Amino acid sequence: MPHVSDRGIAMPDSPIRKLVPFANKAKARGIKVFHLNIGQPDLPTPEIALDAIRSIDRKILEYSPSDGIYTLREKLAAYYHTFNIEVSADDIIITTGGSEAVTFAFMACLDPGDEIIVPEPAYANYTAFAVSAGAVIRSIPSSIETGFALPPVEDFEKLITPRTKGIMICNPNNPTGYLYTREEMNKIRDLVKKYDLFLFSDEVYREFCYTGAPYISAFHLDEIENNVILIDSVSKRYSECGIRIGALVVKNREVYDNVMKFCQARLSPPLIGQIAAEASLDVPAGYMLDNYNEYLRRRNFLIDGLNRIPGVFSPIPMGAFYTVARLPVKDADHFCKWLLSDYELEGQTIFMAPASGFYTTPGYGKDEVRIAYVLKKEDLAISLKILEEALKVYPGRTI
Repeated sequence: MPHVSDRGIAMPDSPIRKLVPFANKAKARGIKVFHLNIGQPDLPTPEIALDAIRSIDRKILEYSPSDGIYTLREKLAAYYHTFNIEVSADDIIITTGGSEAVTFAFMACLDPGDEIIVPEPAYANYTAFAVSAGAVIRSIPSSIETGFALPPVEDFEKLITPRTKGIMICNPNNPTGYLYTREEMNKIRDLVKKYDLFLFSDEVYREFCYTGAPYISAFHLDEIENNVILIDSVSKRYSECGIRIGALVVKNREVYDNVMKFCQARLSPPLIGQIAAEASLDVPAGYMLDNYNEYLRRRNFLIDGLNRIPGVFSPIPMGAFYTVARLPVKDADHFCKWLLSDYELEGQTIFMAPASGFYTTPGYGKDEVRIAYVLKKEDLAISLKILEEALKVYPGRTI
């Protein structure tokens, strides 16, 4: 039998989705499963987007341009302007979700063996995208004790080699909810400038910053605009994960031209998704404000509840809709699986993502989980009760 690719073998399992078979078996047994594992918002997609889909009146659902529909890119540029990100439609490439934007950015900027420094815990698929490009993730751990603040610059410099080509950040952060400060972003800028690195900046959660400090985009940093590749998506801010529309924003024309070659090879991003995304950019301000306030209420409720459970600790996330919590267990991977395969409380259980899958450093995150607060407060209350009661009887608990 022929041998499958080493690249495929090296691809990591998704910590978010790898336990899905156990969740499905639990559901088949009649167990209600509360999904805290995945950032799938339960808030409604804007009606204006749904109406745009319903009112499509075309004889042919044709290819769109490889870089995306121009009017969508124009409206995105105007949207970025509201955040003081000054780009034009010609700096924007529409992609099949933010995932494709990261993949194409890596493919366009990195050669096999090139290295990217990534603070961890980090979105697990960054590693998968790097493997696809033949690149190497060099991780630098942050600590739950400091709320996952940016590690010291000295730690970054220890990892820089002749093969280092870039730094990847997510701000606000998935999975921790951490929001980088102006001081931290300036330190990243100084590294990028000193070593002439690419800065890949995933900013899909910019609408959800829960602090009085201003949101700092990589494009707000002085003197490195040709080093920055911004990653975006409509999935989370408009509850449109399924339409698969993202964006890559770059002022560096050499990078832009390289990315376009990959865009042309995959032909075009989804037409229907772009129609919905373009309509969403006209959403009333009240829609985003309502969503923001709802996530803020959920965050406050969840973090307070977690920290009341004996042995559980979660820092307060300042952005996105995730938190990483430390549990009094020896092996969170086993605990998350056990919750689905062996535990129920009044016919209900919870599905969380083991945090070890968001680290590449062996041994890190073994007692941590990522929780997405994308469920209503009533469901979060039930989930907290299930977690508290499960920890009392779990055989691998540490207290």
